[in-house]
Amino acid sequence: MSQLRKRTLRALCLSSSIIGLASAGAVQAQDAADTEEDAGGVNVIIVTANKVAENVQDVPIAITALTSERLEQAGTTSLEGLTQIVPSVTFRKGTTSANSAIVMRGVGTITFSVAAEPSVSTVVDGIVLSRSGQAFIDLVDAERLEVLRGPQGTLFGKNASAGLVSIVSKGGTDTFQAEGRAEWYEGQEYRLRGSVSGPLADNLSARVTGFYGSYDGNITNVFNGKDVNGYEHYGARGLIDYDNGPARLRFIADYFRANDDCCADITTVSRGAVIDAELGLPGGVAQGLDQRYVNHNLVTETKDRQWSLTGSGEFDVGESHTLSVITGYRNWRNREIREGDFLPRAIVGTGELHDNGLVKTEQFSVEARLASDQSKPFFYQVGAFYWRSDNQQTFTREDVTCSTSTLPVDPLTGGQPCNLNDTVNTIFPTATSFSDVNSRNYALFGQATYRFNDLFALTGGLRYTWDDLDFTHTRAPGVNATDGSPAVGPGVSGNPAGGTIASGGNGTNTSTGDSSNGNLSGKAVLQFTPSNDILLYGSYTRGYKGPAFNVFFNHTAPNNAIPIDEETSDAFEIGLKSQFADNKVQLNLAGFTVTYDGFQANNFVVLNGATVTNLTNAGKVRSTGFEADLTAVPTDGLTLRASAAYADAHVVEFNPNPSTGAPDARNGTQLPLAPKFVYTVGASYETDLGGFRAYLDTDFRHVSEQFSDLGEQGRIAPYGIWNASLGFSDEDDKYRLTFHVRNITDESYALLNVGSGQRLQIPRDADRYFGISLRARVD
Repeated sequence: MSQLRKRTLRALCLSSSIIGLASAGAVQAQDAADTEEDAGGVNVIIVTANKVAENVQDVPIAITALTSERLEQAGTTSLEGLTQIVPSVTFRKGTTSANSAIVMRGVGTITFSVAAEPSVSTVVDGIVLSRSGQAFIDLVDAERLEVLRGPQGTLFGKNASAGLVSIVSKGGTDTFQAEGRAEWYEGQEYRLRGSVSGPLADNLSARVTGFYGSYDGNITNVFNGKDVNGYEHYGARGLIDYDNGPARLRFIADYFRANDDCCADITTVSRGAVIDAELGLPGGVAQGLDQRYVNHNLVTETKDRQWSLTGSGEFDVGESHTLSVITGYRNWRNREIREGDFLPRAIVGTGELHDNGLVKTEQFSVEARLASDQSKPFFYQVGAFYWRSDNQQTFTREDVTCSTSTLPVDPLTGGQPCNLNDTVNTIFPTATSFSDVNSRNYALFGQATYRFNDLFALTGGLRYTWDDLDFTHTRAPGVNATDGSPAVGPGVSGNPAGGTIASGGNGTNTSTGDSSNGNLSGKAVLQFTPSNDILLYGSYTRGYKGPAFNVFFNHTAPNNAIPIDEETSDAFEIGLKSQFADNKVQLNLAGFTVTYDGFQANNFVVLNGATVTNLTNAGKVRSTGFEADLTAVPTDGLTLRASAAYADAHVVEFNPNPSTGAPDARNGTQLPLAPKFVYTVGASYETDLGGFRAYLDTDFRHVSEQFSDLGEQGRIAPYGIWNASLGFSDEDDKYRLTFHVRNITDESYALLNVGSGQRLQIPRDADRYFGISLRARVD
């Protein structure tokens, strides 16, 4: 058992014996009972965006709250599906979940380093996740999702400089309830989920959920005739709630496994006559977005295992204060197997590159807060936070290359295979890196609101954060695949096989580094409430993202020992939250501008006299735009929805080229995965058909032009996706059968475009497909 795990378990026990285990977010959601209340029009949703329970319309933050019902309507089963219903959110799908990231308002952190943190934070039942890859798990028994846009670090911490996604789970129930759900979709996709909840004793209730899902994939690998880009997911979650009035406790344990053969990138443009022939794809290479074949001798895979323990609760202190404490431990293991040459074999002039990486992450956090009575003219909360994350990565890159070969030229393809038994002409510059990264975060924070009168209120908050970050990174040459001798040759990824800074000899390169940083961030909000139905606000927020290092296989001493300084942001936002016609129409608007200084991105730096690209403080970027959300209930049973987001996220000024002093050519260009305009429109209709009920739901999402990489490289064309479902249930909605169709117009699109069409990621929803689901409830 690791030292962190031992310390964590002791801390969990100590916290339980002294103050119980608590969480404002989770337990306040429990206190609110149902997050939705029927108000005769647009439903009222209770959120905890300020870590206290509030009507979402009373929160002076640009926020989208999604209930479990809305997630079910949209077919959203993971955070990747948020892009279908929240226009401000885009998603970078990496070859593994460890390299995936959420982008909000056009800003996100894209890096392979295990010593860098995300720009968009993910919070699960009050616990801030250490790595963005941990967030891409199935949404199991989510009561709601809260998407907070703009810097949220004052209350939630350092890795929320662009925004935050908070997932709140369903709790125990006072009466016995059970639910089962089975789904089938074209392409051999199956999903099963079941949950049971109810009372265990006086003031004590529980909930248990299990799930399983599998899918063959949407891309065919002609190398073996099997489909890829599929998945197999399964897991379970258990939860116990205790509520005796003055004390409210919650304990959660969960376990999740994922085995994905994803993601194989397709080739849509010619890579030369020989390589095209080697690929041998049905219909040829140049099929554009309609390409659904690859020819890979290694299947790209991601294998995730994650489990966690969370304890949370609230305690009444006197008549006017509440003490909240939350503590949690999460253990994440991610293995990446990656096809890097995208070919069926190594040939003369084009080698073979295969990656195999393992990331292990352990994190522990604890937070305590004291909040005063919100009904008073002046109310506040103060708190302290501790967070620790230990990350280890082992990464092996196996490379085969030859400039000549003793094997004959293939008469069908014109390619000459490398002879793997020829150690003279074929070289194997394989190498393995070992990384150990430790991060500590300490914070004190507070936020207070003063209501001058019924019209005006002022909110201010501050957070002081201290970060400690250190790493050790070693890269060593591998062995010859044929006889076990040390690998020789030019090395991989532009680095020599034998490093110039050695520890232990034999070309081993070891580097270490550490960085400490303190930061004061905060926010100020002025809100004006001319009536019970209208809220106007203006806010300033100072955001912060902590220091980082380049810790990945490609990086060796001395370049990765150079610390990357903090990234700060200044955000200005104005907003309107309103409801009309007896709450049958709800309109929310927000305008914003956010400037990021010391933006952490890949940029040019000089190392050992050579100019290379590295994660660094590249310069200044800005995102400016507006958001609009409209919901209307013109008649009973009919809900209309429309949302739009415009964000001009671009490079203001990156640091000049260090070799020439010339201005960076990317100044003024659009940031990656930052479409300027996205909108969604949709409707839900429910009606009684005499003895049973019918449910119709439909949504359309349009995404404007965007780019995969900095400098407007890798254009992704605009696209629009239209989904719909039709369901039928008994009068009490205990049994519901729903028919689904995704991508009705069968419009193909790409999530990523790397190498000008040489590598495109094609998602599941890029093809039209049908499905059916059955849900049964007992209560």
